Amino acid sequence: MICSKLSSNTAGFQPSERRRDSSMIVHCTERKIRFAGSEISIPMASSSPLASICFLFLLLNVAHSKTLKRDVKALNEIKASLGWRVVYAWIGDDPCGDGDLPPWSGVTCSTQGDYRVVTELEVYAVSIVGPFPTAVTNLLDLRRLDLHNNKLTGPIPPQIGRLKRLRTLNLRWNKLQDAIPPEIGELKQLTHLYLSFNNFKGEIPKELASLLELRYLYLLGNRFIGRIPPELGTLQNLRHLDVGNNHLVGTIRELIHFEGSFPALRNLYLNNNFLTGGIPAQLANLTNLEILYLSNNKMSGVIPSGLAHIPRLTYLYLDNNQFTGRIPDAFYKHPYLKEMYIEGNAFRPGVKPIGVHRVLEVSDTEFLF
Repeated sequence: MICSKLSSNTAGFQPSERRRDSSMIVHCTERKIRFAGSEISIPMASSSPLASICFLFLLLNVAHSKTLKRDVKALNEIKASLGWRVVYAWIGDDPCGDGDLPPWSGVTCSTQGDYRVVTELEVYAVSIVGPFPTAVTNLLDLRRLDLHNNKLTGPIPPQIGRLKRLRTLNLRWNKLQDAIPPEIGELKQLTHLYLSFNNFKGEIPKELASLLELRYLYLLGNRFIGRIPPELGTLQNLRHLDVGNNHLVGTIRELIHFEGSFPALRNLYLNNNFLTGGIPAQLANLTNLEILYLSNNKMSGVIPSGLAHIPRLTYLYLDNNQFTGRIPDAFYKHPYLKEMYIEGNAFRPGVKPIGVHRVLEVSDTEFLF
């Protein structure tokens, strides 16, 4: 740790790193800890006596900093709209804690300068009933919003686009409906988007292609119609795309229309829709693909041999389509391929599956977050 006495006019003053009393500013090399439900920075171990001063200043700052009024108001509005299962655990007026009162359950705060702000809100599996709490969109420093496995209804409000710092949005297993607002494309820092198992309808908004940091996109189990926007293929960081169990149409050729589509994609779930056409040879250009789930569509044609040359292809589900011909021998020699389901097609006699058929209703990673 380095602590040094700095002049009061030092350039580049950062409130989170330097604290001023009547005679000096103390600059400390810090590390993050959690204290009373808030993330704070403390100085690392040092033989310098100023280390104790740094640590004391930081603790006093946390103890006396106030929660931003904007966030207090927003959380209390949310509290007033939620059911008793949540409210009974939210004691006091300050969601970040006040005096002897702890922070509200599911609320995480961070210290920014002289104030505390709410950065995470996790209230899931507590049977919240009613519309999406619009007051959430006033928590402008929110990085994680998790309201999954409740009974929320109605649409996602367009004001969701105000949460510019949001990285994770988890609303799966609710009863949300209507179209996804295009304003969701304004969440430029979003990496994880979980909207599975709701009643969303309309087309998948192409504005999702504006989420350049997006890695995981779960849209399965809704009522989406139309074609999957090929613009999603331009997402350089997207690893997992699941649009299964909807009412989507179109072809895979349309989906990978853009050159270099889906460069990082590992898992592609297109199952249980109304996709037509064949498997284009260009799909083999998705060299990071590990899971390809095409079951229960209306696809046809032969299986291109190039697909067997995807290096780490592990699971291939082709069942219940209208495929014909033979399965190229290269699939049976693939070093990673564990399962290949082929029943319910018009393959030539003698074509055999790989692995033991098990029904996959949701992707394995759906329950990890």
